[in-house]
Amino acid sequence: MLNNLPLQSTTFKGLTIEGYSRAAVQTYWRIPELKLCFDLGGSPWDFMGTPTVFVTHCHLDHLAAIPVYVARRRMMKMEPPTIYLPMEMVDHVWRMLKAWQRLDRGRMLCDLVGVNPGDEFELSREHVVTSFETVHTVPSIGFIVWDRRRKLKPEYQGMPGEQIRDLRMSGEEVTQEIRVPLVCYTGDTAPPGLDNDAAVYEAQILITELTFFRPEHRKEKIHKFGHMHLDDIIARADKFNNELIIVSHFSTRYHEQQIRKAIERRLPEQLQGRVHLWL
Repeated sequence: MLNNLPLQSTTFKGLTIEGYSRAAVQTYWRIPELKLCFDLGGSPWDFMGTPTVFVTHCHLDHLAAIPVYVARRRMMKMEPPTIYLPMEMVDHVWRMLKAWQRLDRGRMLCDLVGVNPGDEFELSREHVVTSFETVHTVPSIGFIVWDRRRKLKPEYQGMPGEQIRDLRMSGEEVTQEIRVPLVCYTGDTAPPGLDNDAAVYEAQILITELTFFRPEHRKEKIHKFGHMHLDDIIARADKFNNELIIVSHFSTRYHEQQIRKAIERRLPEQLQGRVHLWL
């Protein structure tokens, strides 16, 4: 495959998380096993084979590559993709795509789906995606991918198989759906975005932003512009039950060595070993 954009990758419990994120530059993520992307501020060549994109908000560094992604899928004779994005932005994105259609003289074929906080979408038989409100300078939402399974109801556990079969044949519902939050992606958000859905702290994998960390950067200004400071993560250290926490979207004013040294030095003990710096 062509390596036309920076791309990092890690694996955790059978899932591959790959992408790149730097504030004001570009942000794009993909989990191939779930056949989905989060945000497309850039579009690596092999991302076009993934048919579903969940867009948290419409700043250029998270959205700019949508026309490229849509056009490449058409060029390669793939099915039109499905792109989920904040409801308020659907008409504006359609106008952008239609403008590119006139410029490029190639049809922009895709399904744009507007999302409100609290919506739910079926991703596959095993997975659903829910949305929650985040806090940014433009309409924004976060997404949680849930693993769902059917499990025998407690009152039927231990019952002989033949009896369970007979109950099922008679129309009795003997199973119930069990959901486990698998992946949470917040996109850009001020701290309250983390707190708007309890599952954010329970997802096995949390991908979130950490744009600033220096003490001299005023947190009230950072929050006003919809971002987080390292102090916000530290203040919530006891809440994170996630097995893997990926922090990204660092300001371009920082060098990688500065980021690693400053964060690893201040990271609370209960978060050490679980936080992955996406540099």
